[in-house]
Amino acid sequence: MPPQLKGKKMQKEQMLKRISELESLNDQLLTELRYLDALLIEVGFEEGIKTLKVAAHELLQEGKPLDEDLD
Repeated sequence: MPPQLKGKKMQKEQMLKRISELESLNDQLLTELRYLDALLIEVGFEEGIKTLKVAAHELLQEGKPLDEDLD
């Protein structure tokens, strides 16, 4: 096999391996995101992550330090 083709074959194999790694990582992240969303709904955030983001933005807009309410 000519060196140019061997290099392209290695590059293709490396890319396929990387794609596989990224697909696995994506699956793990989606699973974690779905779990977090369900957990947030269970503790009272009606729409899960979406509602949490709205609440966080509201807190930031109030301009209060987040630890102020903990006293």
